[in-house]
Amino acid sequence: MAVPSWLERLRAAGKTALVQDGKRKIHYLFEDGKEMAEEYDIKTGQLISRKWREKNTLGGTGQWQVEVGEPTSPFLGALESELITESSSNPIFMRKDTLSSFQWRIRNLPYPKEVYSVSVEEEQRCCVIRTTNKKYYKKFSIPDLDRYHLPLDAAALSFTHANNTLIITYQKPKEILAAEEQLQKELKKIKAANSGDGDCKTQ
Repeated sequence: MAVPSWLERLRAAGKTALVQDGKRKIHYLFEDGKEMAEEYDIKTGQLISRKWREKNTLGGTGQWQVEVGEPTSPFLGALESELITESSSNPIFMRKDTLSSFQWRIRNLPYPKEVYSVSVEEEQRCCVIRTTNKKYYKKFSIPDLDRYHLPLDAAALSFTHANNTLIITYQKPKEILAAEEQLQKELKKIKAANSGDGDCKTQ
């Protein structure tokens, strides 16, 4: 196959690891200059966050784009709370995976569960959230399925609603579960520096 698979691209990327605050942080540098940073819970192997960064048009370093984890960077949080206080009631969309599923949470959605519908648009390769009261509409893709060239499966999609939060779950296909298991084994082989020093001591 001419195009390397996603797992092969991850293997070929330059990787550095850091163990800090109960997390294993992995930084990937790909041949095309793109960077990816991931954080895993050391005990469970659970993905906590994934961010991407690439060079901008002038060749400088661009901003990190969050794919998984809290959407706002900490240093912006204080600024936003001062300048845009009314935004705290707006819906907040974020991805927070589990070991067996991709999961998205949309906070500040107070409507009852029967208002929402979540569907798969196979041709557009995305999921769509609609509300019967026309108060919220959102399209989102699942980059992991795109990277592994896997089809979207409507049967894998479900949702629930609690505490003003819509929780959407997509069960990971067996191909991704197998690839993630392989990747975890390889990531554990990378010598990880502890925060602040280069020795590989265990915390």
